[in-house]
Amino acid sequence: MKNLTLFFLVVFLSFTLQSCEVVEGIFKAGMWWAFFLIALVAVGLFLLFRKK
Repeated sequence: MKNLTLFFLVVFLSFTLQSCEVVEGIFKAGMWWAFFLIALVAVGLFLLFRKK
């Protein structure tokens, strides 16, 4: 019985730990998207104030 419980625990942890990689990928993509938007706003402000 103890071996069966240990087996299910290992299987459960292997599935849940893989989801961390998915979340990490989402946050990395979000970080780069935020950098892109910040750069876009900065360029837009630069062009707006340069014309005046």
